[in-house]
Amino acid sequence: MGRFKQQLIHSEDRRRSVTRLANLLNAGVDVFCWCNRCGHHAELETPALIAQLGPNFPVPEIGARMRCSACGAKDIATRPAWPGQGWSDARSA
Repeated sequence: MGRFKQQLIHSEDRRRSVTRLANLLNAGVDVFCWCNRCGHHAELETPALIAQLGPNFPVPEIGARMRCSACGAKDIATRPAWPGQGWSDARSA
């Protein structure tokens, strides 16, 4: 592989770095959680998650440690709860 292509791949990898809890704390953003089985959703406060998981924990991996409080499923998706990114209930469409 050529040097130019390797540099391009490295720059793309750096750009796509995973958001960590410390990044959300600095931005004042919480974590949005969604149960893929029943659609139950909630926002968890970032400082509480940092106390349990540490500041360098990746946001997408939080769901693997959760269980839905409504149905008990372990299929939870997590992402930053950016303002204006509200949730969408596909069942009501």
